[in-house]
Amino acid sequence: MAESEYSYSGQEMGNLHTKLRDIEEKYRVLKDRALLIGQNLIDMKENSDRKILEIKKDIEILKNNMQRLILFIETASEEFSKFAKKEDLDILYKQAKMFQPSDSLRKRI
Repeated sequence: MAESEYSYSGQEMGNLHTKLRDIEEKYRVLKDRALLIGQNLIDMKENSDRKILEIKKDIEILKNNMQRLILFIETASEEFSKFAKKEDLDILYKQAKMFQPSDSLRKRI
């Protein structure tokens, strides 16, 4: 009776063998997919890291440009206080107009 319990026909053995091959194939497909997903993840991380590095460089350049711009504005604002005001120029213009040597020479001639 022990032999009859474990005896399989050729067809049953073929079915088991086919099922085993199917399971092995599914395992290989899943393994390949897992490897592909892992590789894609690594590629995406490297790409993200590269982009982040580029953004950091751009931010550093922007910081340097901002500092230069602030320094220029500070320097320019200090120089503006040294410029003559419009009222001062108007006074000088009136004084120069009052004293025009060329007009006084023409009048004498």
